[in-house]
Amino acid sequence: MKTTIGQLLEEKAKKYPDKDAVVFQGRRISYKELNEEAERLARFLMLRGVGKGDKVAIWLTNTPEWIVAWFAIPKIGAVVVPTDPWYRSSEIEYMFGDSDTKAVITTEKSGKYRFLDILEEVAPKLDKLDTILLLEGESDKLDTVTIEEALEEGEGWENDDDYIARKEDIDPEDVTFILYTSGTTGKPKGVMLTHHQIVKNAKDIGEELHAGPEDKLVIPVPFSHCFGNVLSITLMVDFGGTMLPIMEFHPRKALEIVENEGATMLHGVPTMFIRELELARKEDFDTSTLRTGIMAGSSCPVETMQSVINELGCNVSIVYGLTEASPGVTMTRFDDTIEDRVETVGRVLPDQKIKVVDDEGNELSPGKTGELMVKGYNVMVGYYKNPEATEETIENGWLHTGDLAVMDERGYVRIVGRKKDMVIVGGFNVYPREIEEYLIEHPKIREVAVVGIPDEDLGEVVAAAVIPTEGSELTGQEVVDSLYGKVASAKVPRYVAVDFDLPVSGRGKVQKFKLRDMLAEKVEKGKLEKIVPTEVKKRRK
Repeated sequence: MKTTIGQLLEEKAKKYPDKDAVVFQGRRISYKELNEEAERLARFLMLRGVGKGDKVAIWLTNTPEWIVAWFAIPKIGAVVVPTDPWYRSSEIEYMFGDSDTKAVITTEKSGKYRFLDILEEVAPKLDKLDTILLLEGESDKLDTVTIEEALEEGEGWENDDDYIARKEDIDPEDVTFILYTSGTTGKPKGVMLTHHQIVKNAKDIGEELHAGPEDKLVIPVPFSHCFGNVLSITLMVDFGGTMLPIMEFHPRKALEIVENEGATMLHGVPTMFIRELELARKEDFDTSTLRTGIMAGSSCPVETMQSVINELGCNVSIVYGLTEASPGVTMTRFDDTIEDRVETVGRVLPDQKIKVVDDEGNELSPGKTGELMVKGYNVMVGYYKNPEATEETIENGWLHTGDLAVMDERGYVRIVGRKKDMVIVGGFNVYPREIEEYLIEHPKIREVAVVGIPDEDLGEVVAAAVIPTEGSELTGQEVVDSLYGKVASAKVPRYVAVDFDLPVSGRGKVQKFKLRDMLAEKVEKGKLEKIVPTEVKKRRK
């Protein structure tokens, strides 16, 4: 039976009212408490004029309030817009403007993130935004409401006929989620997903993990990504488990929580697992309670996968997917051979179909390399306000993943490259075209090409090759500093080659596969050095 995200939490609150749903920095929140807070927040939003289909952004780090909002917003038929905490003003202005965001749930600051400063700068330019909730802090420039005040105003939800009627008007096939994912055309696109797509994908993957109410999941991955909100929050609630979120990843924090809470599951991108392994080899942590978890976000070295299983005792599964697919498409299983578990991304998940095609769309035989395509309940509704991009991406119900893959005769898939020109920096997707559009506006830059090159720590980092305008003297430091602070740090180039001969095809297009190899070779030979932003250097002194 199909269900909504709001109904999912209500069911678990009735089944496990006193069980820990969230444990965070000493706070223990039961399923009953979590649902009641979500109900109160939902009623507050309704009273403030948030209607069915209106967009509400969550712009926080991994806090319990993020989880409350994740369930509150869908209860009244509104649409969640998950927002990366590291976004800067230009990104926030574009995303909130393009999505027609009506309300935002945020805070003054969290660690290095200064949310309110950015919001005060861009809010006057956003004519749809009329409700701002703050977890902490206050503003002299904006009309804001504290989360505490919102929860008080939302009391009485049980006896509000209008609120109850609104909840009953929600359909599992309604769009409830718009997550912005950048594309090769530069501007991020809003992926629309429904309640059913999110809940079913989480359930299917949770069943393969043998998840249950006894599980406790450490969540270091951002809630603003599908890995965090679908495969962590929704998955755990679907099975009545306990969520153990980390506000900002640190290997010591992750391993301490595993030990102190007796965690059974641990999620992460390969970089996170690598750092946890390094620390666990130096210091003694009790990880004996670990059972499984998900590793996703980028390709994983075979040695890392084996070490996580053997040294941490965490029998992890590899999940391959993309936001446009809700997100999981393929997955390794516990009964797979170690070779299949470390060399492939597994087999397709239930109620989905996959195929590998050539450039003309012809299905290829096993062992041939082509683009992986997927079809099923999980294929996105489309890109918000972008029918052209939707039509390019979905063809007769089949979703173009943009990833190059090989599938064997048993249905096991290996991802061998990216048709899309994407760089994965420590698990975060970075799109070269977006960076190129920023850099080409620099008065000293005439041409620019951005690629990803291998990095021992982050998997990949951004590298830029630039040709200065005639008569200009340009340094790599200037290029890096021109972007630092304006975009998320993962998008700032770590390497810059100035006045570099760009390899071009007969049609005059930069051959990025050649450029990638050329820059990687220069780095390997020590002819191109990593550049640290000037502001970072100052802080380190």
